[in-house]
Amino acid sequence: MNDDVPLLVIVDAANVVGSVPDGWWRDRRGAAERLRDRLAADGVPGRAGPVEIVLVVEGAARGVEAVPGVRVESAVGSGDDHMVGLVARAGGRPCLVVTADRELRRRVTELGAQVAGPRTVRP
Repeated sequence: MNDDVPLLVIVDAANVVGSVPDGWWRDRRGAAERLRDRLAADGVPGRAGPVEIVLVVEGAARGVEAVPGVRVESAVGSGDDHMVGLVARAGGRPCLVVTADRELRRRVTELGAQVAGPRTVRP
């Protein structure tokens, strides 16, 4: 694998946003936008080297726009299925999926991805 290929970081927006009871349920789209903006500003703490960040949104957060440094993908159906598809299509590229969802973690690690919890990207 080419060392110049950036790590693909796939962030489960619903799971990360839902990990802190800060009122996110009143404005799911706004919460996803705040997460996107934090990712754009801070990247992935503790990860040296280039990264490509993909924020996967679903439900009421669909339609959040991308910003420089963060690609946003709206899952048409299941956000989990969308993230598994992203890992599957990565073609052996190093991937890190940020989620606490046990079933999603199992599915992506079977495809060779690393996993990390929401605290990786959320204070």
